[in-house]
This record gives sequence, C-alpha cells and structure tokens, in this order.
Amino acid sequence: MLVEILNIVAPVFLVVGAGYLAVRAGIVEAEPIDHLMKFAIQFAIPCLLFRATSTIDLAAAFDWRMLLAYYVAAIASFAATFFIVKHFFKRRPGEAVGIAFAALFSNLVLLGLPISERAWGVDSMAPNFALVSVNAPICYLIGITAMELLRADGRSAAETSRIVLRAMFRNSLMIGIGLGFLVNIGDVGLPGPLIAAIDLLARASLPVALFALGGVLTRYSLSRSLGEASLISVLSLVFQPALTLLLGLQLQLPEATIKSIVLMSAMAPGLNAYLFASMYNRGLDAAASTVLLSTLLSVFTVSAWLIFL
Repeated sequence: MLVEILNIVAPVFLVVGAGYLAVRAGIVEAEPIDHLMKFAIQFAIPCLLFRATSTIDLAAAFDWRMLLAYYVAAIASFAATFFIVKHFFKRRPGEAVGIAFAALFSNLVLLGLPISERAWGVDSMAPNFALVSVNAPICYLIGITAMELLRADGRSAAETSRIVLRAMFRNSLMIGIGLGFLVNIGDVGLPGPLIAAIDLLARASLPVALFALGGVLTRYSLSRSLGEASLISVLSLVFQPALTLLLGLQLQLPEATIKSIVLMSAMAPGLNAYLFASMYNRGLDAAASTVLLSTLLSVFTVSAWLIFL
C-alpha cells in the first residue's frame, strides 16, 4: 500500500520540487516562473475547469450535503484560527482575518485536482470539480466580509459588495467555470477543433502550474510567524479533513464522495492565502510562512490521509 500511495503523491510533489530547485539553482529566473504561473492560472487551468464544468452531471455533482460537510469544516477551521491568533498571538482583528484566511482556502486546484486524479481517476472527480467551481466565491465572500467588518479602516457594505463582485467577475478561473456552466446548461455543441484546442491547453495546466508553484515557494520564508504557520498547518491538514469526514458520515454521503471531499480538504493552503493577505496588507508574514510550511508538511499528511481512506 505504501508503494501505491507514493505512486500517487510523489509525482505531484516531485514536479513542485523540480520547480523549487530550478529557481534555487538559478536555472530558471523568477520572471519566467511568473509567466508560467500566469499562463496556468489565466489560460490553461480555466480551460481545464471549462471542460470539466461543461460536461459534468450537475445534478449528481452538486449535492448540498457534500457542500455542507466541506464548508462547515472549512469555516470552523477559519473561525478557530481567527480566535487563537487574535487572543493567544495578540494580533489585531484585521491581521487575524488575513492569517485565518489561509485555514479557509485550501489549494484545491494546484494540489487537490492532480492528487485526486491520480488517487481516484478522472471519472470519479465530479465532486472535486463541483468544489472547485464554488470555492473561490464562497471563500472570498467569507474572507472579504469578515475583513471589512472587523478591520478598523473597513469600507461600507456597498463598497464591500462591489469589491466582491468585481473580484469574482475578473477572476479567470471563474470565467472558465461560468462559461462551462453556460455550455452545460444550454446544451451547446462546440466544434471539434475548438474542443481539441481547449483539451490541449487543459492537459498542460497542472504540470505547468505545479512547476511554477515550486518556483513561487522559493520566495517565502519560515523565519517569521512559525508558531502561527504551525497552528494553521495542523488545522488545515488534520483538523479540517477530520471534521469533513465526520460530517460526511453524519450526512450519509456516498463513500466515494466522502473520500473525494476529505482528500480535497486535506490540501495545504493555496497561494490565494498570501494574495488575500497582500490585498489588505494584513498578516503577510504569517500567510507566507503558512503556504511554505503547510505545502512541505502536506507531502506526509496527504499520504497519511490516502492510507486512511
């Protein structure tokens, strides 16, 4: 079984490690890494999500029990992190929200999808794509609303709403997902050459994104906020998937769905955690440390969850 798990997890993290080492060794400069990540996020991954959402069985994928199990656990992780960071690490409310966002936003796209595909097979990934399609809107809505309500220089409710909507409609991942839903719901037939071109870009998305993720991680450091990063890593990698599992069992979800959402909830916080902290200039040090530490630890914790599942 251990060899089986290594065959699932190791290739994903080896590609991340290759990107990290390439930048550290000076083989690839920082600027090309930014271009690779931009290509993945703005072009290739939207194509992957478009193809997934345009062909997914919407009725089967969007089970309210699945969404409830996943997001109750994610919000519980967010709330627990906020409380501990604010009261025990003595952070200001805005900083606490910026740091706690890392416990809410798991790296479902860059880590969750490739690991899940290798673990369960592409034909079993309807729940995974369903989660990805709603994850950014839900997490940003929670994070931005909490930040605007709690920070001292918060905006008005109307301005907050405009920021949330603008962020959603300008997000390339959301555009790909939205177009996929329109094609799916409208039963639109696309020309074969167009589908083939989209598939070519989609196949490039995850390898390129994983390599670029490794390169980006070279910019982060564990030298500051190690205590907060450790806290979030434990909550994100252990507590959140455990709670997702318990809720999934309580809600009597199918076994395959439980496995999918537990594995997705076990992913390390994504780069969006750092981007959110940067957007508000709150808790950047802890967010950066968390992304690096949790990604390193997830090599072992994701393997453990796969063995358990």
